Amino acid sequence: MGASRQQLFGQFTSQQWDGFRKGVEKEGLRVDRNGFIAQTPHPEALGSALTHPRITTDYSESLLELITPVCDSTESMLASLTDIHRFVQSYLGDEVFWSASMPCELNGDESIPIAEYGTSNIGQLKHVYRQGLAVRYGRMMQSIAGTHYNLSFPDSFWLSWQGALGNQQSLQEFKSDQYFWLVRNFRRRSWLLMYLFGASPALDASFVKGVSHDLSRFNDTTWFGPEATSLRMGDLGYHNNAQSSLDICFNELSTYTDTLARAIHTPWPPYEKIGTRRDGKFIQINTNILQIENEYYSAVRPKRTTHVGEKPIEALSSRGVEYIEVRCLDLDPFSPIGVNEAQVDFLDLFLLDCLLSDSSAIGDDECSRLDRNYKAVIKHGARENLELSLCDGTTPLREAGQELMGRLAPLADQLDGWSGGTAYRRALAAQQLKLDDHNEMPSVKVLHAMKDAGQGHREWTLEMSRTHQQTLNAEGLSEATRLAFERMSQESLAEQEAIEQADTQSFDAFLADYLEA
Repeated sequence: MGASRQQLFGQFTSQQWDGFRKGVEKEGLRVDRNGFIAQTPHPEALGSALTHPRITTDYSESLLELITPVCDSTESMLASLTDIHRFVQSYLGDEVFWSASMPCELNGDESIPIAEYGTSNIGQLKHVYRQGLAVRYGRMMQSIAGTHYNLSFPDSFWLSWQGALGNQQSLQEFKSDQYFWLVRNFRRRSWLLMYLFGASPALDASFVKGVSHDLSRFNDTTWFGPEATSLRMGDLGYHNNAQSSLDICFNELSTYTDTLARAIHTPWPPYEKIGTRRDGKFIQINTNILQIENEYYSAVRPKRTTHVGEKPIEALSSRGVEYIEVRCLDLDPFSPIGVNEAQVDFLDLFLLDCLLSDSSAIGDDECSRLDRNYKAVIKHGARENLELSLCDGTTPLREAGQELMGRLAPLADQLDGWSGGTAYRRALAAQQLKLDDHNEMPSVKVLHAMKDAGQGHREWTLEMSRTHQQTLNAEGLSEATRLAFERMSQESLAEQEAIEQADTQSFDAFLADYLEA
């Protein structure tokens, strides 16, 4: 019997390890001084939401998305994210950048302006896609914010790893297979991330006005889940009845792209009933289960950077997996930038161990069990005696968590040994505290902080957001960094104008070509 994957990695030297490649996409609402969703357009000083490489919008004109470049260290990534925040904050005027995942005060769908991207065909496509989300699910769900963490390994690692495994595939095929190996284990263990980083146990009453729910009343303006870790990822957050019929398979690249492509090309009767136009205007791209790949909600996605006009499935099929996107992370409302160093370093350890652990294909029975565990921790993760359904019966969550933490300790020692630091051991210790004492869980700390302040979700988050704004504005930007951001904004606006002037097709013809591709 050969060496295990952990043993093989344990034999690596620091010369065979070039670290991780990482980046963050962080969403957040702009709100007015009273904690109501901003009705103003995307600030022109922040550039074009269509073409700016660092600052865009997600679903709503009011929902900012800040994007770091690919970085080779946690320190440089968080420094980049902090600088983007500082630049954005300096142009918000009286508005505030909301620090929680669950939204501020809303007044129904009409209070949530859908993002605009100009008059170009690609800009109109992005807008129509969002109109489609509105008619399918309503806009309220789309006002929720989160953090997406992107991680990859450099080719130098993959070549060493391929040699250690004695693998003979092409490098592209090998990398894709190994990333899906990681993804399968991520799905088995993602419940732990909801326990450690779920931070949305409460929401503003306006979010559930007229909606049946099983939440408890916190005060006149706030509902909460007493045992919940993440309302964002629960039934009131990202969910989709049509998608519950999907059987997206994460076992390998071909099954993933095939099942996703089937969903994009399978008509869904309720969406056919809505149609693609209303009053002569497009209201959704098509009437299929998914308009495009991005409509599929999942805690993790294998990704590949796309070329202009290229669909994500095409990019994956032709060039393989490039990185992994972790999508289940709530904003950390205690952090001015929504994430923290110990969290990022822990995610690195967690994802690396997903790659180094045994990872058989996931069958239907296991898939159902994994979904049940994930949902249980989302809804009841703060329950003292919660049990998970694992392959050999039920196990207390704390016990299962301790076992996973034990697996990560040697990895932390190895990585810290190579760097001569203590970052990974400190990251592990920070998460261990939450398993030792559930009062250290972010979701529990949020509820305690609200109770101690005598404030509901809206008031407490608005105060936290203002504090973060003051902190970031007081720190400010260097003159060189500010000028660089201003240049990016100006260049992005010019680029959008160039795209609009270069269009020769009508949008109808453009969309027809897009759907045929």
